[in-house]
Amino acid sequence: MRAVVVEQWGGPEKLVEREVERPEPGLNEVLVRVHAAGVNPVDWHTRASGALITWGAPAIVGWDVSGTVEAVGPGVGSLRPGDEVFGMPLFPRQAGGYAEYVVAPARHLAPKPASLTHVEAAALPLAALTAWQALVDAADVRPGERVLVHAAAGGVGHFAVQIAKARGAYVIGTASAAKHAFLRELGADEVVDYREAPFEDAVSDVDVVLDALGGETAERSLKVLRTGGRLITLPRPDDVPAAPDGVRAAWVLVEPDHLGLREIAALVESGALRPVVDTVLPLSEAAKAHELGERGRTTGKIVLSVV
Repeated sequence: MRAVVVEQWGGPEKLVEREVERPEPGLNEVLVRVHAAGVNPVDWHTRASGALITWGAPAIVGWDVSGTVEAVGPGVGSLRPGDEVFGMPLFPRQAGGYAEYVVAPARHLAPKPASLTHVEAAALPLAALTAWQALVDAADVRPGERVLVHAAAGGVGHFAVQIAKARGAYVIGTASAAKHAFLRELGADEVVDYREAPFEDAVSDVDVVLDALGGETAERSLKVLRTGGRLITLPRPDDVPAAPDGVRAAWVLVEPDHLGLREIAALVESGALRPVVDTVLPLSEAAKAHELGERGRTTGKIVLSVV
């Protein structure tokens, strides 16, 4: 099968298309014919250093997949050949999403939303699950609460805006002025241009902050939280600042989540959530996809078309 492998940790040019052996499903696993693979910041961060991830041989990047079940291993009763599925299998172990086939535990996948193409569905899993697990599982966002989403037009951010809105929150997003109209279309009640003034001067009395940037942004976010507020930061555990009394700060690392995928799919089918795809490239141009992503100027997601 065709796959994009990392022959040596480093820049995007280290991504090379190769013919590799097709995997076979084991106990409770399925073989998925990949139609599209999502591209995420963790892809290029791990490509650069190999850190965080438990790699296989060869090293194949990618976790977001949407495709068709080709075969099922012993013990699988929930999926059958021909089923269309999407998911984020095995993270933080290697899933090998940049390939024509992946093997995944059946419970790391869910039925693809019927209203979405495979490209659209591949944009969902890692970023939408990150937003879901941060806002719903960790922060328990409730109706009427004020939620601030940093980098709101990005991969995680644009899902977070929609999920928080679906939970009945008042949603504030930070983004450059050019992306304000886009965020209002997604449901943001208020948008702050972080280039014009510090966000902490424009926002106050926030219940939940979702921080996809880390560093000083996490520290400054404490200033906008009211008593009982929650700061959820995503990049690194050492980005979690020391929180004052009455405020909770935590780091969330996304994990495979069958039930979360089903909740996300239900939001899609209800019209409350939609993935925004910025760029679609063929699998052979994975290096270009990483170059685009690392510039940090995309709106929504980058997706590789495999079929």
